[in-house]
Amino acid sequence: MAASVGKEVSNKQLILKDYVTGAPKESDMYVKTSTIKLEIPNGSKAVLLKNLYLSCDPVMRIRMNRAEDSIFTSYTPGLALSGHGVAKVLDSKHPEYKEGDFVWGPAVWEEYSLVEEPNLTKIHHTDVPLSYYTGILGYPGITAYAGFYEICSPKKGEYVFVSSASGAVGQLVGQFAKLTGCYVVGSAGSQQKVDLLKNKFGFDEAFNYKEEHDLNAALKRYFPNGIDIYFENVGGKMLDAVLLNMRDHGRIAGCGMTSTYNLDEPEGIKNLMFIIYKRIRMEGFSAIEYYHLYPKFLDHILPYIRESKIVYVEDLAEGLENGAAALLGLFSGRNVGKQVLVVAHE
Repeated sequence: MAASVGKEVSNKQLILKDYVTGAPKESDMYVKTSTIKLEIPNGSKAVLLKNLYLSCDPVMRIRMNRAEDSIFTSYTPGLALSGHGVAKVLDSKHPEYKEGDFVWGPAVWEEYSLVEEPNLTKIHHTDVPLSYYTGILGYPGITAYAGFYEICSPKKGEYVFVSSASGAVGQLVGQFAKLTGCYVVGSAGSQQKVDLLKNKFGFDEAFNYKEEHDLNAALKRYFPNGIDIYFENVGGKMLDAVLLNMRDHGRIAGCGMTSTYNLDEPEGIKNLMFIIYKRIRMEGFSAIEYYHLYPKFLDHILPYIRESKIVYVEDLAEGLENGAAALLGLFSGRNVGKQVLVVAHE
């Protein structure tokens, strides 16, 4: 791999054609092949990366909008998408990184990247799959950990509900809940995912929300005593139904609201008064705010992974030419588990 340093090589990128309104289509993105010289300019503190695994994240849909009041930076039409990923350092002029290091962090959707001001986390534990650093050992993992333990403050015996429960974050929240001694139910969008939640991730119960005509009735069926903790991934009608079923002093961690990302006008929530009636605490959060807990998080989760007490399911798509389909599959429920795009195997 290092032998190619100094050479000019082709570099595929996945480009956003233009800002998107409504549901994005594969034709909103295209693959462009250009060239890159695998060398770092003199006097620079840059690193040269070979990208291996890219994380497909719902927030990328928000960044396809023309920015108005979003906290997320919009993509620039005509340039490559960006997000998070795992890479190998081909060359480095930065004191903190050396050739051969594996790193995770901000990533451009391309084969090779020259990063002028690297803000990357070195990967020290390579006895687990490197792709895990897009998910269970990356921001989705920190999201599940911080949202569940820091915001929801779970206690043994509490009743926990997780929406989008088979996704990158939800599958972990459910397993954390079980390890804490909670009763946990998840919702997902297919029978295959419902089976996965119950048989692989150990949820007590799970249901296919697409088959429920009355979400309020479904929640009453699974939570006759109400919900203590709701890990919110979808928003909309599900959140409305959950508010009716929360217990007094319940906690809601607002992680995402994927049901609203493609809507021109967000859905209104009718049952917000229940936050007052039931003294519910609802808090939105971003994993980046909790990155300082990353060492503590690794100490918590790595033993569970190594002992197979926590399992993680990935959905791997191969090649940048399949990147648009993999990313958009998040919004139709096509992925099973954490969606990862494989740019190159080590």
